[in-house]
Amino acid sequence: MNRITADPNICHGKPCIHGLRYLVQTVLEWLAGGMSIAEILEDYPDLESDDIYAALAYAARLAQTNRMELLAA
Repeated sequence: MNRITADPNICHGKPCIHGLRYLVQTVLEWLAGGMSIAEILEDYPDLESDDIYAALAYAARLAQTNRMELLAA
């Protein structure tokens, strides 16, 4: 998790890839949109595959819950 940082002076404190200004949210959106890791690395050569896996691990930790309640529509 040392690849993910949140600094109030960088990207408004949102979690991003350490040393870069790629938001974890953006990396996840690329993956959710269907981009493969290889495509991301080709388009953004300053990223490493471990950065992408760190973003996924970060999201997995955020998704951990003890209990989930559905909200009324």
